[in-house]
Amino acid sequence: MTSSSLTRTIQLLLLSALLVCSSIAIAAPADANALAGLTDLNVLSNSKSSDLASAIRILVLLTALSLIPTLLIATTSFLRIIVVLSMLRHGIGMQDTPPNAALLSIALFLTLFSMQPVWKEVNQQAWLPFQQNKVTLGVAIEQGVKPMRDFMVRQTRESDLALMVELSGDEKPTTVDDISITQLIPAFMLSELRSAFQIGFMVFLPFLLVDLIVASVLTSLGMMMVPPITISLPLKVLMFILIDGWNLVVKSLMGSFS
Repeated sequence: MTSSSLTRTIQLLLLSALLVCSSIAIAAPADANALAGLTDLNVLSNSKSSDLASAIRILVLLTALSLIPTLLIATTSFLRIIVVLSMLRHGIGMQDTPPNAALLSIALFLTLFSMQPVWKEVNQQAWLPFQQNKVTLGVAIEQGVKPMRDFMVRQTRESDLALMVELSGDEKPTTVDDISITQLIPAFMLSELRSAFQIGFMVFLPFLLVDLIVASVLTSLGMMMVPPITISLPLKVLMFILIDGWNLVVKSLMGSFS
């Protein structure tokens, strides 16, 4: 498969997942409208061409559903959020609290919140015109991928992008539009990991300070057989509650996206 065909395939899959995500992020219609939509589908099903178009759209959406977890991690703010929340849990010292399901749920809804403007733009520029048969699938792909490209470019460091361009062996892009999706996505993920570790390091410092103080006090008292985590864990939880830590972490995360 050539580079251009691979890029085209990735763009198609990305748009398919974006269409599903945008429909989730935007408020659902009322029940009456939903029933009216089902009635319209039944009327349109009398036409063979409408049946074919509906079948293709259903196939695209089903394909997108299977790819959403991968594309959610690779092209949205989810990666940065889940890494920071995981580092926060380890910094406190609780390996299983909050549980993984809770962290994933928080990260998912924070991702929906932070990506909502982008997905609204995708919905307005790509999904609605395509649904109303105003544009072709190719045009919808180009219009739908553009907001996501703009978001990823804003979050990607030039050094990470230059690294992926160098590793790919392609010519250096002169404009943002010349950047290939196959180069942009891994560069974006590298930048997200760097940002997540920077935020996570700042989160770790207060908890590390508490651990050092508790270990020093126990050593000075001759209580070397007492595990420091026994004393430091409740102190770290208390400190985190007193400073309203969850609000601070979420505010820092949401403010880190430009």
